[in-house]
Amino acid sequence: MAASSNTAPAARTITPEQNGFRHGIVTGAVLCVYTLAAALLGFFSRIEAGSLDVVILITGSVLAIRHLRQLRGEKMPYLGGYGTGIISAMVASVVLGLFFIILTAIMPKSLDLTQVENLFGFDLSVVVAFLAIILMGTMTGVITSLIAMQYFKADPIDPLKAME
Repeated sequence: MAASSNTAPAARTITPEQNGFRHGIVTGAVLCVYTLAAALLGFFSRIEAGSLDVVILITGSVLAIRHLRQLRGEKMPYLGGYGTGIISAMVASVVLGLFFIILTAIMPKSLDLTQVENLFGFDLSVVVAFLAIILMGTMTGVITSLIAMQYFKADPIDPLKAME
């Protein structure tokens, strides 16, 4: 009789980095779809559009930490959860930044960027926007992960409660 394959031990060996990368790719894809819809429907330049990007990014980071907590249970290290949230936000931000560059090349009029050129004629607004997306997304992930880990951290055993 063949032994049945059990995926539970393999799922428990996932590293915080792998978890963050996977959730970052999914979150980045959601951000790209939303950004494309905002550009096509014409509300990309409104501040509310950017606010929803941040909410999507926060949700992705928290879900990444939650998934790692479900896999590891009480044995999830604090820094592992913190790192998975940061990596998730950073990967999603890089994906969104690259998508933004592609979108700017395809539909420059719909994004309505201010054109800033340096002495060599290179368009700096796209580069600055790319770097700003990565910086803002990663810093949002850092703050979100710090807050979320206060909720998801493993509770240490309290010796006074153990005596009761």
